[in-house]
Amino acid sequence: MTPRLVLTDIEGTTSAIAFVKDTLFPFAEAELDAFLAARGAEPEVAAILAEVPGPDQAATLRGWMAADAKVTALKSLQGLIWAAGFTDGRLRGHLWPDVAPCLRAWQAGGVALAVYSSGSVGAQKLLFGHSEAGDLLPLFSGFFDTRVGAKREAASYAAIAAQTGQDPAGILFLSDVAEELDAARDSGLMTCQLVRAQDGTVACGRHPAAMDFPEVARQFQLPLAG
Repeated sequence: MTPRLVLTDIEGTTSAIAFVKDTLFPFAEAELDAFLAARGAEPEVAAILAEVPGPDQAATLRGWMAADAKVTALKSLQGLIWAAGFTDGRLRGHLWPDVAPCLRAWQAGGVALAVYSSGSVGAQKLLFGHSEAGDLLPLFSGFFDTRVGAKREAASYAAIAAQTGQDPAGILFLSDVAEELDAARDSGLMTCQLVRAQDGTVACGRHPAAMDFPEVARQFQLPLAG
């Protein structure tokens, strides 16, 4: 069955794992104190900080950063910090060269596109809106983060299917993480593991696998980039 919607992860799927770990995370940590000092009283930032426990919120946030905790408040704050870097050009969203041509071909061919990442929706839009391949936001019809649920829980994918109005059987989920793919499959989605040599991903053997997006297109009869 040809997918009606392709739901894609970011880190390790469209973008290098190293970009998030070696560029985005260090940028957010380096800018944290200055950002909180300058904008901590703004309503949007204050609402996020209200979800951060402890007398020293900066220390709590740094602890979460060190543990790579999938905490919505942290992800939202990181997204705001990254926004400044993307807006002034200090940051550009990394994409593997095969990604943008395929996304454009799929969308032009009538396949809907959506993103599901543990990074906040704001951060997702920054990466694709300020990517090395230009502004790709118009290609996407939906963005989802941990507010819809954890990525290793089947209910999250059922919720995404309901919100997009798609039959789960018509959705293809792309990720490098086997446990996320397991959860998606448990909700009835098609799955494909991206096994990019540059990221050192190893095929789990439980899902179809592809080295890049053109191989995904061939396996699932999606439009091929010209």
